[in-house]
Amino acid sequence: MGVSSQATAQTRDASMYEQYFGFVQPPFTLTPDPRFLYRSESHDEAITLLQQAIRRKEGFIVLTGDIGTGKTTSCRALLEQLDASVFTSLILNPFLSVEELLREVLLDFGVVSREGVRSGRIATASKHALISTLHEFLLSLMPIHGSAVLIIDEAQHLSPQVLEQIRIVSNLETNESKLLQIVLVGQLNLLDMLAAVEMRQLDQRISIRATLKPLNREEVEAYIAHRLWVARGSTAVTFEPAALDLVHAFTGGVPRIINLLCDRSLMQAAQMRVNRLTPAIVEEGAASLGLRLPATGRPKRKAAKASTGTAAAPSRRRLVLMAVALLVVVLLGGLWVMPVDQFVSADMPRLPDAPVYQSRYPSGPKPIPQADLLLPPAPPPPSASSSAPAPPAGAPAPRARPAP
Repeated sequence: MGVSSQATAQTRDASMYEQYFGFVQPPFTLTPDPRFLYRSESHDEAITLLQQAIRRKEGFIVLTGDIGTGKTTSCRALLEQLDASVFTSLILNPFLSVEELLREVLLDFGVVSREGVRSGRIATASKHALISTLHEFLLSLMPIHGSAVLIIDEAQHLSPQVLEQIRIVSNLETNESKLLQIVLVGQLNLLDMLAAVEMRQLDQRISIRATLKPLNREEVEAYIAHRLWVARGSTAVTFEPAALDLVHAFTGGVPRIINLLCDRSLMQAAQMRVNRLTPAIVEEGAASLGLRLPATGRPKRKAAKASTGTAAAPSRRRLVLMAVALLVVVLLGGLWVMPVDQFVSADMPRLPDAPVYQSRYPSGPKPIPQADLLLPPAPPPPSASSSAPAPPAGAPAPRARPAP
């Protein structure tokens, strides 16, 4: 096989890496497919805020984000989560006049048909007639408890005249709520446009402002795993941790650039017949796209290595403390097992003499109290021989019994 035919075969294999890995569909396509939306922290917060604002009929809502952060995909995911009672209109072309914008809105709401817009009476209707038709449609939704949502993508390209007309359309309301919810989606400079003096009336009507942010390192790994899972590959595809670090460093966490880099990396892996993507494969994919690491990309990884070196010092300190603790335990165990008298010296010091007794009374012991002299003396105790009581005085002496 010649060099040119071999290169052609490699290119064909690389371009068809979906077949090699067994993907049902390309995992890193650039189309805004809501199934591939990974709801990071900022994406989840933004979609939740939009849902709450639409449900509460807040009026004006602004969603901003840097280029490629997934604004359009988030809008399509939001539209899929709304129920059937919500009529929606998604405007993707901001370079429209006021009349063209109103016709597109009426067409999306189903008020007019595509044929009517092209050749019917609606094609030549004035701006006032278009607004009146829109107002009648919005009022017809109230009996059925319906609502209408208008989403304008790339709103940073809207002209001041169109923005002013959008503000006037937002005045279509009742005493209780707004009849039309308007979501302006654009890049970060949309906030600067709305902060201008001439846009102050529109800026004051905005109730909710949400911003999509780039993904961090952990979210990049979860984002890639989510898209690979949705693609349903029959062959396991894994990225080494160092390769994921490079993906985050090269892309800055922007989902669109992540898709481009991962797509080229998988193409290179299919050409090499490997399923585990290494940092070298990611670097080759980045080189084919002309991506370069930022000035702080490489030093961050060096700093990480340095931090691992400095982390060794606390580990050594921990080992020393563990050794000291083990030594203390051994010593305490020896004291517990060995008899205590072996640790006590046999030559005990002589105990001190007992102190001399000293009486509590300074003049000597207290004398025993004598009997009270005023009382008569106690009678002597009776003797054994004179156990019979003596006759009283003056009584006659008893007669002697004659001998038998």
